[in-house]
Amino acid sequence: MDLDTVKERAGPRQFSPKDDMPEEYRKAATRMIQFHANSEIMGAYLERPFIRKAPSLERKLAFSAKVQDELGHGQLLYRAAENLGVKTREEMLDELAEGKGKFLNCFHYPMESWVETPMIGFFVDGAAMRRQATLKSSSWEPYAHAMDKVCFEEGFHVKHGESILRELSQGTRAQQEQLQDAFETWWPRIVQFFGPTDDKSTHHDFAADVGLKRNTNDELRQAFLNAYLPKIEKYGLELPEYPRIEYDEDAGEYTVNEDDLDWEEFFRIAKNEYDPGKEQIDSRKRAQEAVAWVRESMDEYEANDGGVTPAAAD
Repeated sequence: MDLDTVKERAGPRQFSPKDDMPEEYRKAATRMIQFHANSEIMGAYLERPFIRKAPSLERKLAFSAKVQDELGHGQLLYRAAENLGVKTREEMLDELAEGKGKFLNCFHYPMESWVETPMIGFFVDGAAMRRQATLKSSSWEPYAHAMDKVCFEEGFHVKHGESILRELSQGTRAQQEQLQDAFETWWPRIVQFFGPTDDKSTHHDFAADVGLKRNTNDELRQAFLNAYLPKIEKYGLELPEYPRIEYDEDAGEYTVNEDDLDWEEFFRIAKNEYDPGKEQIDSRKRAQEAVAWVRESMDEYEANDGGVTPAAAD
């Protein structure tokens, strides 16, 4: 299939592994889905410590379930990317462990305090839902199909994050002050979640032309602000002075002054030139190395026993 045909046929869940897709499509889709899969994995590593740090058994169970969900999402997405024939799942995981795989800017920053957890669980996951809901209409069918499960489970994550936010916002004065401090630190990163402004985006036009994505970064950011600014007020949080947010009464929309955002740091992170949260990558690498002997043993067993895995042999 040539590229012009792909653009003509592009639509929701239009293409699958049985289609002979052009190289440009396969590479673009792999880049996009691999980035998404990496983000799911690294988000899990950022939140994993809070399984133990959570203040109650109920919260520990919820964080345990969430981390399992995120790791499962990553595996689904690696398989959806692998079906494009550009990279194997193992190659993508190796790139992530080596610090070559890219992922969302928010997951590069360390999260140390309990009051920070709703910044990811409510705001970042809420922003993710805005993006992922649109990807259920992606032209690559395995990706769109994976989004059905991902979005269903992310809805639980957002509700969990909102529950923690509500609890802290109604807590002691010290908790409320700590929550406000965390919000002021994370808010610029959250606003940058959707990526650079449309005029700086290098991949959107092609991805939209072939149906891989449907909305621009600015459109998604606008929808998120409209939905979440009232919720910020509801929970008693005050917006920091920067980035400046304005409300257009005629249009009924909130807008952010993009010049107030640190895009220089954002692009350094995107290019892996600067990583304030290198611990997450190192933690992933250590975990992969720790179980390398298991993978090697299974590969050796399968090679020596005519393709029969230990489980099948048993």
